Amino acid sequence: MPSLILGGVLSLAAAVTMHHNIEYTRVGETGLAMDAAIPQTTARVPAVIVVHGGGWVRGDRAVDVAPILPPLSDAGFAWFSISYRLMNDAAQFGAGVEDVEAAVRFVRAHAAEYHVDPDRIALVGESAGGQLAAMAALQPDLKIRGVVALYAPTDLVTLAKTSDKVPEWVRQNLKGSAFEALILAGLKQFSPIEHVRRDMPPFLLIHGTADALVPYEQSKAMCARIRAEGASCDLFPVTGAGHGVRWWEANPATAEPYKREMVRWLKERLS
Repeated sequence: MPSLILGGVLSLAAAVTMHHNIEYTRVGETGLAMDAAIPQTTARVPAVIVVHGGGWVRGDRAVDVAPILPPLSDAGFAWFSISYRLMNDAAQFGAGVEDVEAAVRFVRAHAAEYHVDPDRIALVGESAGGQLAAMAALQPDLKIRGVVALYAPTDLVTLAKTSDKVPEWVRQNLKGSAFEALILAGLKQFSPIEHVRRDMPPFLLIHGTADALVPYEQSKAMCARIRAEGASCDLFPVTGAGHGVRWWEANPATAEPYKREMVRWLKERLS
C-alpha cells in the first residue's frame, strides 16, 4: 500500500493515518510513548490500546504485537500500541499497570483529536502485557469495555511455585524464609485472578494449549474464577500452540482463527 511521510505522520492510502512516538505521560524525567493507527474517517470509532509482552523486563510496542495490529485496523478500530516502564528492580513491578491506566486516560482526553469514542475503549495485551492490561482493567474507575488477554500470567503465585523457569534451588532457598512470604504477597497483589469481581469488564482469554512458559491452565483457571463471580469470560484455546503470536504466524491454521475471534469479540463489546 502506498504511503507518505509528512511531519512524522505516516499516512496509509485510503486506510489509516499512522502517528509515531506520541508522548502519553511523563514519569519524572522519562516520557512514555505510543504509536497509533487512526481510520481515515470523521466518525468516532472504537479504540483498542495494545500492551506488548516481554516478561516485564523487555519488549517492543511495534515488534512484539505486530501480528495483532493489522486485523484491528482492518476491522475499523483505532489502535494505540504503548511502551511502559520496564522492571529494573522489584520495586517497579506494578509500574506498568499505572502506565496502562495513564494511556487510557490520555486516549480519552484526546478522543476528539483522534476521532475516538471515549466510551468505547478496550485493552489487548499479550503475555506480561496481558497481565498489565488485566490489572488495569480491574481498577473500578477505569471503565473499560473489554479485555483481550493472550497467554497472560494471571496467577503469579502459582506460576512462581510451579514453573520450571524458576530454578529449583531458588525455590528451596526461599522456602520458609522471611523473603518467601514477602515475595508471594507481592505476587498475589499483582495477580489478576485475585481481583476478579462481579462488575468487572468482560474478558476474552486466548491461549496456546502447548504453552511451556505460561501454562494454558492459567487462562482456564482465570476464566473459571471470572464466571464463578458472575462476570463474563470467553476462553479461546489455540490447539497445539506455544507462547507468542509472532511464532503463531508460521502456521496460518493457528494464526488466522484467533485473529478472527479477537475481532469478532471486540466488535460485539465495542458496538
